[in-house]
Amino acid sequence: MGIATVAVYSEADREARHVRLADEAVCLGPAPSRESYLVADKIIAAAKSTGAQAIHPGYGFLSENEDFARRVEEEGLVFIGPKHQAIAAMGDKIASKKLAKEAGVNTIPGYNDPIDTPEQAVQIAREIGYPVMIKASAGGGGKGLRVAYNDKEALEGFTSCRNEARASFGDDRVFIEKFVEEPRHIEIQVLGDAYGNVVYLWERECSIQRRHQKVIEEAPSPFISEATRAAMGAQAVALAKAVGYQSAGTVEFVVGKDQSFYFLEMNTRLQVEHPVTECITGLDLVELMIRVAAGEKLPFAQADIRREGWAIECRINAEDPMRNFLPSTGRLVHFRPPAVTMWAADTAHRYGVRVDTGVFEGGEIPMYYDSMIAKLIVHGKDRLDAIAKMREALNGFVIRGISSNIPFQAALMAHPDFVAGRFNTGFIAQHYAQGFRPEDITHDDPDFLVALAAFVRRKSREFAASISGQMPGYGAKISKDYVVITLDAVGGQHRYTPVHVDEYVGETGYASVRVGQGDDAPRYKITSTSRLNDIVIRGECNGRPFTAQVERGSATQPLALVVQHNGTRLTCLVVSPRVAALHRLMPHKAPPDMSRYVLSPMPGLLVDVTVQPGQRVQAGERVAVIEAMKMENILFAPADGVVAKVLAAKGDSLVVDQPIVEFER
Repeated sequence: MGIATVAVYSEADREARHVRLADEAVCLGPAPSRESYLVADKIIAAAKSTGAQAIHPGYGFLSENEDFARRVEEEGLVFIGPKHQAIAAMGDKIASKKLAKEAGVNTIPGYNDPIDTPEQAVQIAREIGYPVMIKASAGGGGKGLRVAYNDKEALEGFTSCRNEARASFGDDRVFIEKFVEEPRHIEIQVLGDAYGNVVYLWERECSIQRRHQKVIEEAPSPFISEATRAAMGAQAVALAKAVGYQSAGTVEFVVGKDQSFYFLEMNTRLQVEHPVTECITGLDLVELMIRVAAGEKLPFAQADIRREGWAIECRINAEDPMRNFLPSTGRLVHFRPPAVTMWAADTAHRYGVRVDTGVFEGGEIPMYYDSMIAKLIVHGKDRLDAIAKMREALNGFVIRGISSNIPFQAALMAHPDFVAGRFNTGFIAQHYAQGFRPEDITHDDPDFLVALAAFVRRKSREFAASISGQMPGYGAKISKDYVVITLDAVGGQHRYTPVHVDEYVGETGYASVRVGQGDDAPRYKITSTSRLNDIVIRGECNGRPFTAQVERGSATQPLALVVQHNGTRLTCLVVSPRVAALHRLMPHKAPPDMSRYVLSPMPGLLVDVTVQPGQRVQAGERVAVIEAMKMENILFAPADGVVAKVLAAKGDSLVVDQPIVEFER
């Protein structure tokens, strides 16, 4: 659009991607958001000092703060978003529920006034009837929200919600409402201008959530009918018109299995998942927000808004799915998204892959902010096409140095209930009640991973044999027979698979791999021209294209090959039959017993230690509190015991697996 940009940043984000992309950048202060991104005076001062005319608040921090929007307007700047009156009416979850009720919109039963004490919260929860949802009035992004099924959870949930809300939003008001079981979370995108025109841009299905944080979003919804879609859209528009809404906003509904729907809240800002709406409509929401803020009319009416294809977005988070999704921080050693064919500001190119991100290879992921580091978006002709595109895109997304939720996203994409559209907001809690574990990842053809490992090993031997100057009798030898030794997470072998590789042509990268023995053993004809040092391997297997990741070395086995495909990770050694026979005789060293320690499950700040040496504790008793990426995590005693030592102090920065408390033997 030809508009110069100014980035604001905290000291932790000094090297962030948005800082590098902007024309100018201004530092707001220290890393904690309450000292930088939440300080309105500093942001307004930055705008004035650089001669900026408008402020776009993004979709976090002060984006739904009425006082900030009013201040921006009073200072003669343009707030790229709704007027502060609309934010006051709809951005506040309590006020918006009252307004919606007055407008005749169905609302969920609840107590919509701020609650002062945990005891009052328990009493109100009993009156409404469990389960209840405890929610911060200024909450968003899954922060300041808990579901309670009993008095104990209501008591603890109220305190945690209030603490998170105060830290993240500077507003600790909390209210309670009935939790509708087996609900769908479906939201309507609305867009209004300063001339009273308001339209809706269809809906987004956001029911795949973990801890009330959206994981996958798609448009349209595979669940609702055209009649429900139209009714929800009309209601969202009526609500937006009632407050004179200008700019982009989202009206969220909870939808029952009978397609009855209830107003949940309105987000008076751009949503994280707006790209899926851009894909199916061909409209650039950010550009439209800017044009509306500049005083332009909407260039289309409701009847002009199209709906083409199917779009899905996966949130790529810096978290470890194998450690109960705890935050993962550190340096991005590798960050290589899949090939991009769609771009945020170019809605003419669709039916492909888009990546929105604020990070880059070599950058640091700090512990102070949200765990989302990228959004992976695909647009397909229909839902099954979009799912297929997403699976391939996830296979080609390389992240190293930190853990990511890509394996979990891949598992969700392959889950038969997700593919069939049979899910609600309890989907993840139902199917992954014990957390996400390696056994939850099922590959439709695990022998393919074995064959691919053998293919890569054979390719490396072909290359080694081609090197000139080798001593006679000591040169690299090429064999057709190998054994693939599959290793478990700590390096112990548990499967030996004989493989036979023949018909190999080095120039074209072709091989026929037999996995197992006998004429009926499966064969894989693999073709790939990818280089040996490429992490992402692309090619064809038995005539079907594939994208996978292969690299040498793991934390416990530096000589192993690590193969990843469709969320499944295979760590293996590909060796000769003689080496395999010797390997069977090698003793396996068991890992040290750490059962008497409470370890930090993630990098973070130790907020509190609630035990002392000599104290007797019971299993499940609170031991420590760690804060990372705006989430408060409580650590509990794994068993009854007596505290021997406290090994870390309040205020310490912890690394993964750092001991905090040691119990007596």
